[in-house]
Amino acid sequence: MKKVFTKQWFKAAGIRALKTVCQTAVATIGTSAILSTVDWRIVVSASVLSGVVSILTSFAGLPEVKEE
Repeated sequence: MKKVFTKQWFKAAGIRALKTVCQTAVATIGTSAILSTVDWRIVVSASVLSGVVSILTSFAGLPEVKEE
């Protein structure tokens, strides 16, 4: 049985989502030729969306959380 909504699951899912958000932000910023041309609304929007998708994907299971 999958352990969801436990302290361990929230910690693992949160860390995974935060890493995904940061990776998306770096990738989105990196697509601009000059830092002043970065569209920060797009960076924030894409990053938040990737975090939400990461959390939703975590419901399928996290290898960091042991199943019993």
